[in-house]
Amino acid sequence: MHRRVLLALLCLALAACAVPATRSPAAPPGAGNARQQILLTLRIPPSHFHPDADYTGDYVNAPGRVARRHVAEQLARRYRLVLLDHWPIAALKLDCFVMQVPDDGRRAGLLQQLAADPRVASVQPMHLFHSLARDDPLYVLQPMAAHGRLAELQQHSTGRHVTLAELDSGVELAHPDLRGQRVVARNFVDDGAYPAEAHGTEVAGIIAAGANNGIGIAGIAPGAHLLALRACWQESSGGAVCSSFTLAKALQFALDANAQVINLSLGGPRDPLLAQLLDVALARRVTVVAAVDPALAGGGFPASMQGVLAVAGDDAGRQPAGVLRMPDRDIPTTLPGARWGFVSGSSFAAAQVSGLVALLRGLSPRMQPAQLRAALSTETELGSPVQRPATVDACAAAMRVDGHCACDCAASGIAPSGSRQ
Repeated sequence: MHRRVLLALLCLALAACAVPATRSPAAPPGAGNARQQILLTLRIPPSHFHPDADYTGDYVNAPGRVARRHVAEQLARRYRLVLLDHWPIAALKLDCFVMQVPDDGRRAGLLQQLAADPRVASVQPMHLFHSLARDDPLYVLQPMAAHGRLAELQQHSTGRHVTLAELDSGVELAHPDLRGQRVVARNFVDDGAYPAEAHGTEVAGIIAAGANNGIGIAGIAPGAHLLALRACWQESSGGAVCSSFTLAKALQFALDANAQVINLSLGGPRDPLLAQLLDVALARRVTVVAAVDPALAGGGFPASMQGVLAVAGDDAGRQPAGVLRMPDRDIPTTLPGARWGFVSGSSFAAAQVSGLVALLRGLSPRMQPAQLRAALSTETELGSPVQRPATVDACAAAMRVDGHCACDCAASGIAPSGSRQ
C-alpha cells in the first residue's frame, strides 16, 4: 500500500513539470489492411552482396533491382494484385515486396498459387505484432537498483562497445535522460520524420537512460550504443503495432550494423520471413531477447523460437522451461514529453534482460550463446537453492560470466569460485 501511494505521489510530481507529449503521426499506409496484404520475395543474385558496402547504396541500387521490380509488376498483373512497397533483405539474399489483395477472400487461394509460381522464392501473409505493455529522482524504485545491485554492476561494465538494437516504436531522442546517449535512430515505418512515441521511449529508458546525471532513472546499460529502430507505430490506445515487413527491414539494418543484442518487446504469430532473419542473427551469435505474450500459446513469436531468450514477468504463472523472469510491474522509466512514469508488462521485463545482456557482453565480449544462457538461468548450481529467486540474479550472472563477484558476494548469497581482485 505504501509503495502504491509513493508511486502515485511521484507520478504527480513529475507530471507537474512535464512538457506536452509529441503526438505520433498516423499509422503507415495499409497498416489497417494487413489481412489484405501479402509478402512476396524474389531471389537476389549473391554476387551483389559486399559486407563493407553502404547499406542503402549497395542493396537498393544493386544490379538486377529493376529486373526484379519488373518481375514483381508482372506477378501483380498476373494475379490482380497491387504492388505497395519493397525492400531488399540482403541477409537472406531476397527482395521483399508488399502486395495488396483487393478481395480478402482470395488471399488463401492466392498464397497457394503464388507459392507454386517458379518466379517466387516465398510468399506469406502479412502479420501484425503488438507491444506487450500494461497501462497502468526514481532510481531507488528500479528493481535492478535494489535487487539487481545495478550500481555495483556498473562499476565493472556499462555495456560500452556493445551495440544493442531496439526494434520498437519511436524514441524521444531529446528526452533529458536520453539526450547525449549513444543513440542512432532510423524509421522503417514510413517516410515521415522520426517521431517520439510512448512504448519505444519507455523501453529505451530502461535499457540506456543516462546514469549519475542527477535526474530520473539510470539505464541498465547506459554505455551501450543503442540503435533505436522504428519498426512499430503508436496506436491511439498508446500501444504499438508492427508488421512483418517493417520488422524485417529493421532486422536487416540491425544485422548490417553488427548489433550484438536485439530487443523485441513484442509478440504475434509465427512469421516465416522473420524466423529466417532471426536464424541468421542467432547464427552470428547475436543475442535475441523477446517478451513472452501470456495471451498466446507458447508465449507467442518470437519468444517461442529456439535460441531466443524469452522473458516473462515475475508473476506470469507457469512458463515453459528456459523462460527467464524479471519484474514487470510499476517499472520507472522515461516517457515522451520529457517526463518519467511507471509502466507494466513483459515488454519491460524483456528490456531489463536486454540491458543486463549488454552488461554481460561488455564483461566478456567473446562469450558463447550457451554460456550466456547458463549465466542467466535460475536453475544452475550457484548460490543457495532456497534463497535463489525465480527472477534472473544479475550478480550471480555477472560472476558466472566473469569468474569473480561484481557485487558483494556475501550480501548476494553467492559462493565465488576463484574470485579475482
